[in-house]
Amino acid sequence: MRPIERAEVLDLGAYEQIRPHFRDRLIAQKKHRRISVGDHMTFIFENRDTVLLQIQEMLRTERITSESGIRHEIDTYNTLVPGDGELFATLMIEYQDPDERSEALAKLADLSSHVRLVIGDRVAEAQFEALPGEEESRLPAVNYLRFKVGEVAEGESSFRLEITHPFYAHAVELPSPLRRELQSDLSEA
Repeated sequence: MRPIERAEVLDLGAYEQIRPHFRDRLIAQKKHRRISVGDHMTFIFENRDTVLLQIQEMLRTERITSESGIRHEIDTYNTLVPGDGELFATLMIEYQDPDERSEALAKLADLSSHVRLVIGDRVAEAQFEALPGEEESRLPAVNYLRFKVGEVAEGESSFRLEITHPFYAHAVELPSPLRRELQSDLSEA
């Protein structure tokens, strides 16, 4: 997938004009790109459109108008755009109670070696990507994962997301709409 280019990013005034339609369309699209695995983990598979939405919303929220600030946001969020043969997901670990969340995150500290995407008979282990400023000894509640899957045959029917951690072991078969989205992502040049 191509990274987001500066010419694709609208200034604040132009974005405000199209925001309701653009945002609603992408929120609807994200519903097909989201999957829960167990009760406390949600994955959202990112693509160019979801990343562009995040850039535009960050510029809007932070009122960023300088060219250097815009470039910084584009560069930062472009790390979420999957490369060729890759899928990229945001993993949110969700516990309502802060104490329960802290305890779970401590128990899941080594989660990075326990998440994989199984497509047919191929296994793609998740590669957790640390962001600047994250503590290496601590698992954050929001994580960024890259799956290097290579080529996937059109119509591949078996996509399964697995978490094999002893504290939180769950697996889920990806529904057809999500499989179609991911196959489309993998075929995008």
